Formats: sequence, structure tokens, C-alpha cells
Amino acid sequence: MSLIQPLRTPTRTDLGLMIFTALIWGSAFVAIRIAVPETGPVWLAAIRVGLGFAVLAPYAIWRGLLFPKSPRQWVLITGMAVLNMVLPFFLIAWAGKSTDAGVLALLMGTGPFLALLGSHFLTDDDRMTGRKLISVILGFAGILVLVGPDAVAGLGDGSLQAKLAALGGSLCYVTGGLLIRKIDMPPVRLACLALGLGTMMLIPIALMVEGAPPTDLSSQTIAALMFLGVFPTGIAYILRFQLIRAVGYSRFSLSVNFVPVFGVALGVIILGETLSLGLVVAVGLVLSGLLVARSDKV
Repeated sequence: MSLIQPLRTPTRTDLGLMIFTALIWGSAFVAIRIAVPETGPVWLAAIRVGLGFAVLAPYAIWRGLLFPKSPRQWVLITGMAVLNMVLPFFLIAWAGKSTDAGVLALLMGTGPFLALLGSHFLTDDDRMTGRKLISVILGFAGILVLVGPDAVAGLGDGSLQAKLAALGGSLCYVTGGLLIRKIDMPPVRLACLALGLGTMMLIPIALMVEGAPPTDLSSQTIAALMFLGVFPTGIAYILRFQLIRAVGYSRFSLSVNFVPVFGVALGVIILGETLSLGLVVAVGLVLSGLLVARSDKV
């Protein structure tokens, strides 16, 4: 029996899992800041994807490994692995070297707009509606409030190539997300296979770009890498795949707007940064976008 099911209107559980996924991804920024000085960006990506694969592999083996049944499915899964893990990790890490965090958040905030357009034109059951458009606008407004006018002004400064790289990373995530619903495989085993393929691609790239793998890592960096592998990579990708199949990518992409919000909020909680009114307003706007999307029928 096919595992590709009709879309449903998001339930409260779906919304909770979407917000939880964004929280996991938002927490990844703290771990990345700890680990990347010792690992480098490409080895960081290779290690976190490899650890995510190692976390999911025992369950996938226990349930019985599944492999694509046709060349088309192999192409879809390989393309999905490249677009979800290999290219965006590299593009966003490279863009982050010369782009302010606020500008990067704005550029990545284009993802839900791209997802809305892509889902409308490339699927039969995830079409654009007025409520979906309003929910995307509310979410992006939340990011605008969060990053402030300086980030908007900064869009005209700095490297054009870096900004295009960030937009390219966002487009990769959207395209990869749209491919997920075309692949007929259970979410955990699909995530495991994709992470395995991603690991096999990232290790040679890391060797070519950054040389031999890092050694003598500090205990703090090792802990950060373990966290990245288990939560933002392993668990978050399972949730991503499951939710996209259940509620569609145009709705799931709205949770991306929570990632910079949680990134700032965790800075307040963990690093003792000042709680701003902008953060509170941003949370309200992004959450409103999710609630508007939930009230829209499939």
C-alpha cells in the first residue's frame, strides 16, 4: 500500500510538532557557534549528518532496511538528500561568513514564500489560498520585527554572492521539501537513507575543502556535535518528513519563521541577552500565521 496519503488540515498536535521542530533547529545555532571554530563548516556538516545517520540506523535495521524500488525513486531520494543536507549546509555556512545574522534571517525567511509558490505550481493538492498567503505574510512580518530596520538596510550592503548563496540555500530546502511527498517510504527509514547518502557525499567534499578531519576536539565541542547529530539532524528530519507528508510543505514551511525567533529567545535564556519587545511581537506574529494556516481547509 502506498504511504503517500492525502493532506489534512493541521491539528493541534501537528502545530505543536512544527513549533518543536523549529525549536530544535533554533537551538542548533548555539551548538554550531560552539563547534564550528574547531571543526570548520564543511566537517561540521559531515559530522552532524553522519551522527544523525548513526542515531537512526539501528531503528531502520530493526524495522528492516528499505531501498528504492525504481531508478526514479533513487533519483528522487538522492536529489532530496543533496537539496536538504549537502548544498544548503554549504551555501548557508559560506553566506554566514560575510552576511550579518539579521540579513541572513531575512533571506532565509523567503522560504515560506517560495514554498507557497512551489507547492501551488508543482502539486495537485497543496494549492495557494488567501489564508495561506496571509499566514506567510504574518510570519515574514514577525521576522522583520525581530531583526529590525538595520537588517533591512543591510540588504543593500555586503557581498551580492553571499546573499545569492543564502537565497540558494532557502531554495534548496524548498525544492527538497517538495520532493519528499513524491517518495514512497516510511519517514524514519527515508530519513536514515537520506542521511546515509548525505554522509557519503559530504565526507569527500570536506576532505577536498578542509583537509583531514579535525582531531583533539574539546569536550564542549564533542557535546555540541552529539546534540547536533541527535536532535537538529536525526529527530528533526524525521519530524520534517512526517509533517510535510501530513499537512503539505506550504504549511510546514511556516515553522521556519520560528527558527530565528527561537535563536534569539535562546540567546536571552542561555546567554543572558536582553529580552526585547520586538521578540515578543515577533512570536505573536509568527504564531498568528500558524493559526491562520490551521484554519484553512485543505
